[in-house]
Amino acid sequence: MRIAQVAPLFESVPPKYYGGTERVVSYLTEELVSQGHEVTLFASGDSVTKAHLVAACRRSLRLDKHCIDQLSHQILMLEHVFQRTAEFDIIHFHVDYLHFPLSRREHITHVTTLHGRLDIPDLYPLYREFRDMPVISISNGQREPLAWANWQATVYHGLPADVYKFREQQGSYLAFLGRISPEKRVDRAIEIAKQVRMPVKIAGKVDRVDLDYFETVVKPLLCDPFVEFVGEIGEGEKEEFLGHAYALLFPIDWPEPFGLVMIEAMACGTPVIAYRSGAVPEVMEEGHTGFIVEGLEDAVEAARRVPELSRKRCREVFEQRFTAARMAYDYVKVYERLINSTQHRPLEVRA
Repeated sequence: MRIAQVAPLFESVPPKYYGGTERVVSYLTEELVSQGHEVTLFASGDSVTKAHLVAACRRSLRLDKHCIDQLSHQILMLEHVFQRTAEFDIIHFHVDYLHFPLSRREHITHVTTLHGRLDIPDLYPLYREFRDMPVISISNGQREPLAWANWQATVYHGLPADVYKFREQQGSYLAFLGRISPEKRVDRAIEIAKQVRMPVKIAGKVDRVDLDYFETVVKPLLCDPFVEFVGEIGEGEKEEFLGHAYALLFPIDWPEPFGLVMIEAMACGTPVIAYRSGAVPEVMEEGHTGFIVEGLEDAVEAARRVPELSRKRCREVFEQRFTAARMAYDYVKVYERLINSTQHRPLEVRA
C-alpha cells in the first residue's frame, strides 16, 4: 500500500526526549516500511525514518526557540498533504481534528488516530459536527465520552520487540517517568516511596503550563532523601532507567488514553503499580504485570508485594500484546477495509 503518516510537529519522529504520540508514529512507520509498504511521513525536518520524509518545518516546534506561531507550520503541512492526495491509497492522520474540514471536502481515503483525552466539553460540539470522520481509539476507555463517533477500531500502542532489553534481576528503586503535571501526580509517587521507605527516581519534563504545579507542589518534595530528580531523559536512557527499577509508579489522576510508559516498563520486565483510571485496566494484567490500586494505602501494599510478581511474565505479556508488529497488523486491517469501502462507494454530491 501507499500510505501517508501525518504526525504532529511539536516533537520530531521519533522524539529526542518526551513525546508519546510521535514515538508511536515512528514505531508504526518503521514497521510498515519493514513490511514492504510505501510510506511517506509528514513530520518535522529533524525526524529520522526509513520512509520518505516530507518536512513541514526545519525542526520540532518545541525545540525551535525561534518559532512563535506553531499553528502556521501545522496548516502548511496539511496543505502539502492535500496537494499530494493522489499519491496515496490511504492517509493516516495523528493531528487530532485539524484536518477535518479539508478531509470532509476531499474524496480521499483517510483515518485519524485520536491520541489524547476526549472528555473535554469543548470537544463535544466539534466531534458532533464531524461525526462522519473515521477515527481510531488507542483504548476502549478513551472513546467512552464520544461513544457515538465513527469509530473504526481500537488499536493498542506497540513497541519494536528489540527496543528494550529484558532484565531479569529486580531493581532497587521505584521509578516515575512522564510529564511533571497535576494529572500524572508525581507527588503521589513520592509519597508512596516515603511510605515504603524506598528510593524513587523521577524522570520527566516540565511544560510551561505545569511550571506552577512543579514550583509549588513538586519542588518542595524533592528535598526528601528518598527522592532523586533525574529530569527529562531521551530514548537511549529509558531502558536503563526502567530496566533497573524495582517497579514503575503510575499514580495518575486523569482518564489516561493509553499510558505508553506502562508497556515500556513491561518490555524491560519491570512491574507497574498503577491507579485505576482510563486505559489502565485494559493495559495492565492485575497480579501478572503489576497491581492496579485504588489509593495510597493500596499502592503502598502493592509496592510491598512486588516480589510476588514474575518479571519474565511482564516481558511475555509485552511480547504477546504490545509489539509494533501487532500494532501495524491491526492498522493494516483497518486500512484495507477503508480502502475497499471507498472503492465501492459512490461519490457524494454536496449541496
